[in-house]
Amino acid sequence: MIGEGNNTEITHFILLGFSDFPRILVVLFVIFLLIYITTVTWNLCLIILIRMDSHLHTPMYFFLSHLSFIDICYVTSTAPNMLFNFFQEQQTVTIMGCIVQYFIFSTMGLSDSCLLTAMAYDRYAAICKPLLYSSIMSPTLCGRMALGAYMAGVSGSLCQLCALLQLHFCGPNVINHFFCDMPQLLILSCTDTFFVQVILAMLSMTYGIGSTIIIMTSYGYIVIAIMKITSAKGRSKAFNTCASHMTVVSLFYTSSMFVYLSSSSGSSPSFDRIASVLYTVVIPMLNPLIYSLRNREIKDALKKLQKKREHCQGHTP
Repeated sequence: MIGEGNNTEITHFILLGFSDFPRILVVLFVIFLLIYITTVTWNLCLIILIRMDSHLHTPMYFFLSHLSFIDICYVTSTAPNMLFNFFQEQQTVTIMGCIVQYFIFSTMGLSDSCLLTAMAYDRYAAICKPLLYSSIMSPTLCGRMALGAYMAGVSGSLCQLCALLQLHFCGPNVINHFFCDMPQLLILSCTDTFFVQVILAMLSMTYGIGSTIIIMTSYGYIVIAIMKITSAKGRSKAFNTCASHMTVVSLFYTSSMFVYLSSSSGSSPSFDRIASVLYTVVIPMLNPLIYSLRNREIKDALKKLQKKREHCQGHTP
């Protein structure tokens, strides 16, 4: 800590993590380690599979590969540090390190939201404009939409970063969480946080509500288009092309809202941490599994890859 007159400016935070569960620390460590390894492995395998199989070189899987990349970065922004801190006597992080962690975490979260919105538009074009789909979702547009998602995520996080850098912390310096999240930083600030809260409200409206409106509008048109299909088989096929994305979107926004509402309602810190695990660690693991289990093309690509591997092994002397 650095003394300045009557104030003491702190130089680091102490993360409590899951230290209030001493009896099951080892169990939690093993669970989170397995989840992290599984998340990185599944998402990485999905990216490689999409790159290797030419049948998956379509706008839908182009966006899916970027979603997998974002999920890897998203979970890596919190999980490795959380795992490292499990057996540290005192889990400390510098103020700048804390802010940088939140910046990366926020960038990936906002980019994820924007990319899911782009994927909703892709599904709208595929179902509602099937004859024009190839011309609408051109490689150039897909590239620009993906780049736009990343740029939007960085821009939104930069706004928060600039606001956070204006805050001062003079104690206490204990964060009852396993990573540096915005609500905890605002609580510990000894300066007025009104400006930061205004920025957060504006970003929530722009990214959260804006993305939700676009996604719901897209699926509104999709439902109308599906209802116009006369054959049950055609309706089922059209619905299945959207089912995976609908599931991922529902999990992402439902878990985020759940954590936000639980924090706003003054729930216990232990409950907040467990709820945060859901959308920071568990959801990125489930996304590739959802697309793999519900998507015939992914299954076919996996089968072809397995047959190719068996064929190569059969010819190995």
